[in-house]
Amino acid sequence: MTGRGPKTYARLTHPLIRDSRDQPLRQATWDEALTRVAEGLGRARGAFGMFSCARATNEMNYVAQKFARVVMGTNNVDSCNRACHAPSAAGLSAAFGSGGGTSSYEEVEQTDLLVLWGSNARLAHPVFFQHVLKGIRNGARMYVVDPRRTSTAEWAEGWLGLNVGTDIPMAHAIGREIIRAGLANHTFIERATSGFDEYRRLVEPWTLSLAEKVTGVPASAIRELAHAYARAERAQLCWTLGITEHHNGTDNVRALINLSLLTGHVGRYGSGLQPLCGQNNVQGGADMGAVPNRLPGFRDVLDPQARLTFGSAWDTVIEPHYGLNLTEMFEAMEEGTLRAVYCIGENPARSEADSERTRRRLRALDFLVVQDIFLTKTAESADVVLPAAAGWAETEGTTTNSERRVQRVRAAVTPPGEARDDIDILCDLAGRLGHDWKYADAEAVWNELRSLSPDHHGMTYERLEAHQGLQWPSPDIDRLEPTYLHGRLWASDPAERGRRAPFGLVQHDPPVDLTDEEYPIRLTTGRRLDSYNSGAQSGGYASPLRRGESIELCPEDAEHYGVVVGEEVQVSSRRGSVVAPVWVDTALRPGLAFMTLHFADEVDTNRLTIGASCPIAGTAEFKASAIRIEKLPVATVVRG
Repeated sequence: MTGRGPKTYARLTHPLIRDSRDQPLRQATWDEALTRVAEGLGRARGAFGMFSCARATNEMNYVAQKFARVVMGTNNVDSCNRACHAPSAAGLSAAFGSGGGTSSYEEVEQTDLLVLWGSNARLAHPVFFQHVLKGIRNGARMYVVDPRRTSTAEWAEGWLGLNVGTDIPMAHAIGREIIRAGLANHTFIERATSGFDEYRRLVEPWTLSLAEKVTGVPASAIRELAHAYARAERAQLCWTLGITEHHNGTDNVRALINLSLLTGHVGRYGSGLQPLCGQNNVQGGADMGAVPNRLPGFRDVLDPQARLTFGSAWDTVIEPHYGLNLTEMFEAMEEGTLRAVYCIGENPARSEADSERTRRRLRALDFLVVQDIFLTKTAESADVVLPAAAGWAETEGTTTNSERRVQRVRAAVTPPGEARDDIDILCDLAGRLGHDWKYADAEAVWNELRSLSPDHHGMTYERLEAHQGLQWPSPDIDRLEPTYLHGRLWASDPAERGRRAPFGLVQHDPPVDLTDEEYPIRLTTGRRLDSYNSGAQSGGYASPLRRGESIELCPEDAEHYGVVVGEEVQVSSRRGSVVAPVWVDTALRPGLAFMTLHFADEVDTNRLTIGASCPIAGTAEFKASAIRIEKLPVATVVRG
């Protein structure tokens, strides 16, 4: 559609190094490349950060975070969960003490009510959506809360098309209506929660009429959803990046959790809270400690006993403070305090907001190592590129999906050329830097993790095979745990209930990037079915399904700008400009546009997005940028 066509990415088969910054990458031997990396990292202690990979195995993520903490002596380790579901983990941890979804896919099929909030699951999570369809066929009702009337909403009983960035007012109005109508579950509230009186006062101003003015959703529709959710015997509340990719993403998550606490829709079979991950191991990367504030098994870095346990096992002293998250690492690059980065399987040059600024910071590093399967945009700036085995079909190990289910991954083919397993590469480097790590295989890594994480202790490879995967927590090797978390909240004995779940007292905070006369259109971004993330793994093909990048407008806006499908326009924000072809979509409303990051080699959408981020989770506000659209003169195209 764009006339530019997909870029083909060839597999990396040999190490590449750059003799100097003004020289191109050249092929090297493994010994030469790893010697160069060891020398560069040896100079980087105290100014180092590691990006781990949410598409690689649990075992790789475990070894990567161990490398950062033991070999490099830092908690500066993070992955792309920062760009998507870090607010989910932060919000769930604040409420319940652990950062995973509370139920299972099976329960989605058996529930009475489904609420998909900020989630076009039919296109972005097609496997999960099959469970949704089974639930609907079994009699479940579904409501969709989303600025766009997506194809997911076609299956819903009700669609609430709210204005971008008004999720908290919507949630507060639903909460107020549940309380006002006498539908709150006071037995559960008194038994298992704290802060209800403060929450009730917080939501009191958010009448249905005020919420209608702020969100754009009719008061009757808000009332209908409030009553349906509160009256349901079992209800699942699911969300994705439409909730988390905001400058107040953690607050958005807390606002949704409040609704489950208000109604008791958590801690029971069929009722729960489910953040849906878009990559195969976003959950697992965090579980394995590839985040700056948690050790494996969600143990807090600030917990002295946790540091002692892991430090003793690893024969090291773990730094007693949180490391830098991905967003903070890029800020530290700007300040000059982070000078070296080891990037495994991530492509921040394409995936981070305000991408021009991101690439400038990567190029300014003293030393950049990229370990990947393709020569990505990030790898193009690296001093050393290490060819890795693919996480799918070439690697042994496990991954953890959105329902906390750990499943086996098996190698079916050998990696091409001289590509090596990620764990082997990291262990080789650790040895060159003075740490003798000997793992016979991925199972040996997993068993070390199991010995340190009670939630994973019962998950031997043998049991994972026998049960076709297990959900954590699985502390006992002799029994299966319930599919849902936090059943303790329903215990009649206060001693069994433990910590109460607090209501989150969060306030509405509109998007940072305001629309005005110069930038009158609200741009929101997301996924489509025909590609994957930044396109490195799915960009090199031609198919009738592959439409390429476009700026999607409603029919009214297309008519206003005098453009038709396929016509290219200049799209500009306060950060940069791109040229993109127009696509007309009736799912959108006037004043709202949609783009993806899948086809960044054709249209670099993240030139437009804003880097404003959640202060708790560090996730950027990909979902709410202000843009203008300009019709181009015939035969005049100026691409950024």
